[in-house]
Amino acid sequence: MRPIWLPGNGQFRRFDVVQFTDGVARRIIAAIKEQIHAGAYQPGDRLPSTRTFAAEWGASRTTVTLAYGQLIAEGYLLSRAGTRPIVAKGLGAAAPAPAQISAPRHLSGFAQRLLALAASALPRPATTQPAPIADFRYGDLAGADFPVLAWRRALNRVSLRRKPRLRYGDPQGSPALRSGLQGYLWRARGITCSPEQIVIVSGSQQGLDLCARLLLDPGDAFVIENPGYLLARHAFAAAGGIARPVLVDRDGLTTDALPPARLAYVTPSHQFPLGGVLSATRRRALLAWAAKTGASIIEDDYDGEYRHDVAPIPPLQTLDPASVIYAGTFSKTLSPTLRLGYLVAPPSLIPAFAEAKRLTDRHTPLLEQEALAELLAEGAYERHVRSIRRKNSERRAVLLQALAEEIGPSVTVEGADTGLHVVAWLKDVAAGREPAIIAAARAAGVGLHPVSPLYDPAGLRPREAGFILGYAGLDSDALRRGIALLATVLAGQR
Repeated sequence: MRPIWLPGNGQFRRFDVVQFTDGVARRIIAAIKEQIHAGAYQPGDRLPSTRTFAAEWGASRTTVTLAYGQLIAEGYLLSRAGTRPIVAKGLGAAAPAPAQISAPRHLSGFAQRLLALAASALPRPATTQPAPIADFRYGDLAGADFPVLAWRRALNRVSLRRKPRLRYGDPQGSPALRSGLQGYLWRARGITCSPEQIVIVSGSQQGLDLCARLLLDPGDAFVIENPGYLLARHAFAAAGGIARPVLVDRDGLTTDALPPARLAYVTPSHQFPLGGVLSATRRRALLAWAAKTGASIIEDDYDGEYRHDVAPIPPLQTLDPASVIYAGTFSKTLSPTLRLGYLVAPPSLIPAFAEAKRLTDRHTPLLEQEALAELLAEGAYERHVRSIRRKNSERRAVLLQALAEEIGPSVTVEGADTGLHVVAWLKDVAAGREPAIIAAARAAGVGLHPVSPLYDPAGLRPREAGFILGYAGLDSDALRRGIALLATVLAGQR
């Protein structure tokens, strides 16, 4: 037996470390060791107070204090005056043993299709951290652009409205948000609809998944742009749909030979990723095809708020509300972390979408919905959109100038008139060089993301190396430094 000194009641008290006979204490010691070895507690992490731990385990504080004391004596924990014990250095997670994964008893067709799609997904970066100098990943927004004060005020207001009962909400979404959104869509995009035609979803990706489940049976064909949004293709394919890729050009989806299909997924206001705008002639042709075949059209207006050098393009939905399901998102104006999006669907489809949403997750989180409704009602959201549209227009100008000055005629830029990204094609650089360029750029502190994975793997693919350059998450200095470093990398690669 030897004494140790542990903090208690505002002063250090003496405890004797003995061989434990208390089963609860032994279990506490074993559990904490297991958590440390598993990496749940890292070196330097503080353990819960003895009061908290005792309440969680249903033990006395004396038992927990003695357990902590034993761990301190064994060198697992360190104790300092006035603070809770911390995990000692050098006790990170042990190297995991090779996993023995047994085959599942049964996987549904949906699960098997998902696993098959995972192999063809966009390659993941070597690190989850953004490149230190400039990461041109599309979809990122600058944290400084988020309207922190307005959002906090709105959250505070809706949080302080103490309701007599907390209950599940309407699966279609908050009535206040749907009403405010109906007015905003009419003002900003020219869409005439009722609040009853709007379904609030957890990001437009959930909206696409619901469309896939409700509109496709296994074996049904779907038209999708080539190149196009990979996660939309995956949502429809996971539901059992068969892709019918259709090439795009500067005028968007080519419509002269559309195949029979159950639905078509398009990005007509700003084709992803190449940036073309679907021409008026092709819009009419696409709608005529839908009327002839009975197909639904899913219009993804993912960044319709951003028009730089051209006038806003009316959505397809305004031309044929009975055939078009309009998908929108707040991920490009507020934050992708909020997971707030919406669908505008024909009235005949709303009951099915509402029930599917109810089964999926009951409803999108109501607190965030009501806060957004507040921003819409007071005009703060539209003021914010005008502000970030101006900021991103300035970022775009910096990016284009840097590309022209640093790389010059060796790069062709596509899709710069709208949205939050451009596509940069490298002249006379084969597409097969993309992995080497990406690796060299990452080593220099620049994150690059290729366009080639967005093409249909069985169809025509670009011959030149091309990269999607998102700029909404970077400031002017990072944009200039990133392009300057990229120019140096490309010079070395050539």
